[in-house]
Amino acid sequence: MVKHIILWSIKEEYQGEEKEAIKKGIKEGLEGLMGKVPGLLEVHVYTEALPSSNMDVMLTSTCENQEALKVYANHEDHVKVANEKIKPFVSSRNCMDFEVS
Repeated sequence: MVKHIILWSIKEEYQGEEKEAIKKGIKEGLEGLMGKVPGLLEVHVYTEALPSSNMDVMLTSTCENQEALKVYANHEDHVKVANEKIKPFVSSRNCMDFEVS
């Protein structure tokens, strides 16, 4: 199995209710991919960061293998979520993928 972890910062221009709506959209969009992407076993999005955090949103997902991660990355539903709910609103993205047994 492969774990896929992403951390995003929302652009500073978005604050308050608008920022919360963006985070909610990211969460709903990504978690809504379950059952739509072959090989995607698990998706969780966390948006309630503690004040000690320096990132706004975290995705943790599990895919069957590296090939399934590639399928996920290029799946039309994932690309739509990324292009409509994530990319326009984030200032930074960090990623770590790794194999687990």
